[in-house]
Amino acid sequence: MEGLGYFLASVSQIALDPGALFAVGWATLLGIAVGMLPGLTATLGVALLTTLTFRMAASDAVLILICMYVGAIYGGSRSAILLNIPGTPANAATALDGFPLARAGRAGEAMVLATSGSFAGTLIGLLALALIAPVLAEFALSFGSFEFFWLAVFGILISGHLTALDDPIKGWIAGFLGLLLATIGQEGIHAYQRFSYGWTEMAGGIGLLPALVGAFGFAEILSVMRSPAYQIVRDVSDRWLPRLSDLWHYRRTIVRSGMLGTLMGLIPGVGEDMGAWTSYAAARRASREKAQFGKGSREGVLAAETGNNAAVPGAIIPVLVLAVPGSAPAAVLLAALFIHGVRPGPLIMIEFPGFVFEVASMVLFAGLGVLLFGLLLTRPMLRVLTVPRERLMPVIFVLCTVGSYAIASRVFDIWVMLAMGVLGFVLREMRYPMAPLVLGIVLGDILDKSFRRGMTLSDGSLEPFQTRPISAALALCCLLTVLFSVRSVRALGARLAGRLRTGRRASGDGET
Repeated sequence: MEGLGYFLASVSQIALDPGALFAVGWATLLGIAVGMLPGLTATLGVALLTTLTFRMAASDAVLILICMYVGAIYGGSRSAILLNIPGTPANAATALDGFPLARAGRAGEAMVLATSGSFAGTLIGLLALALIAPVLAEFALSFGSFEFFWLAVFGILISGHLTALDDPIKGWIAGFLGLLLATIGQEGIHAYQRFSYGWTEMAGGIGLLPALVGAFGFAEILSVMRSPAYQIVRDVSDRWLPRLSDLWHYRRTIVRSGMLGTLMGLIPGVGEDMGAWTSYAAARRASREKAQFGKGSREGVLAAETGNNAAVPGAIIPVLVLAVPGSAPAAVLLAALFIHGVRPGPLIMIEFPGFVFEVASMVLFAGLGVLLFGLLLTRPMLRVLTVPRERLMPVIFVLCTVGSYAIASRVFDIWVMLAMGVLGFVLREMRYPMAPLVLGIVLGDILDKSFRRGMTLSDGSLEPFQTRPISAALALCCLLTVLFSVRSVRALGARLAGRLRTGRRASGDGET
């Protein structure tokens, strides 16, 4: 009941503050525009906006960043439907059925379904945020250095596995490359310089925000300029309001997709794109209209957009209670929280008891902004997609440069941005995922400090890393993740499961 009081008080505070409502409006609208434009991602939008919030109050800054985050994840559905080009990686599943609907003259219907699914997914994830975060924070109080070490390792392994299903080794290589980049500079306990090679600027380490802006901004610019020009579907005049009968008909799909998306958001480093794909796959398996999937299925659009937007509040949960990001945009949000004096982690319910519920109210208003703008501005927002990319990309490059420099006023950060952009572009061309790389940079400091503190506490013994109950469970999860990425092990597991099912059926027939 105390949490409900915090939530209602925060909702009332935002609703009665014209300045806060204006911030919700412009930040959500800007987020939708950022998500719509191929080459701009939610990560880049949140990172660039973070550089503009340094002098704001913490609550105002977090409100703006969350609205940008939610708006950008939704906005990517517009370009996925109209261009067959996902505005963000989270909207790739939406393009499978959204674009065929648009080609059939039903683009308005597809966008209405995407808007409805996005709002429903946000509400489901919001409910999970309010219910799970306090419980998880209390559980996380039992975490020590040993547990945080394995949590960081598990985050890298599961992120690499799920974001590169065809070849998990590529995901792990990207993740551990991020860990290596995180070790550059002074280490966190004795301030000893590592891998700086006498370069003073390198001693300060690789900044998270310049690295993110480079990997998701400059790399996207290079990728977009390399790809051919796109053609837009302009006929969207069929419908702009949802039918409640459609939403009720697909109610099970909405609830299932919302729960799966939230779960994917909770897993460190997995995030919104896997939330969309998992929800889409589950909807396809359970649907009575399987033949329509990939050809213009309304249920497919609804499932994908519900899943990716539910993953946003889900990804915020580990940010708040474990200081571990659930996705790349959540990693930027984590950095922004530290910048504004909020210390995420297991003690957040003690040091900032109402902050989790304040964030939940911010997510609610961001979802309402998406619903309002998504339904009312269908046709006007199409003009964003008509901006020639030859004019847009130089502007984005300037913002990337200025944003990287503004964080610490170091020219070195501009070079970091450029280097990470080139590295990100090369890795993408070789089909390496970016999410594990970013997560490795974020978790590198946690992994390093936790391991060294744990070794200090145990007098150099590795035993506590393996014998403490939570550590042992996390270590087992890491081992199983590696084993089940091996094709032969997966095949053996499938055969054993098949034999168990056969044995159960046989025993059931015998009893009959």
